[in-house]
Order: sequence, then structure tokens, then C-alpha cells
Amino acid sequence: MGLGHWEIIVIVLAVLLLFGGRKIPELMKGLGTGMREFKRGLRGEDEEPRRSNDTPQKLEPPPNG
Repeated sequence: MGLGHWEIIVIVLAVLLLFGGRKIPELMKGLGTGMREFKRGLRGEDEEPRRSNDTPQKLEPPPNG
């Protein structure tokens, strides 16, 4: 029991009529951002991604002796 081709076409046409062609990319961007934030919240991450080291550490040679 799924959506057939005609049902999907009717839904797409209804969305186009309701929102117009210019508003749909903004809606999709907002939907993607919301999904990303939701997944990040499920994983328990902070708002800012953590970085272990922003600058690489210099390796010093071992002392001789």
C-alpha cells in the first residue's frame, strides 16, 4: 500500500499551486536544516561541531642522551 504515480503527481501539483515555484527551494532548505538539527540532537551533539585540534602539533625529536 503505497503512493502511486498519479497520487505523487497530484501532490506535487497541489504543492506548486499552494506555495509557488519560488518559495519551494526555501522550504526545502528549511526542511533540510531542520532534519540535520534533529539528527544532531538525537546524537547529543552540541550546536557547534567539536574539533579535537584546530592546529596540528609539531613533533619534536626525542632528546639525545
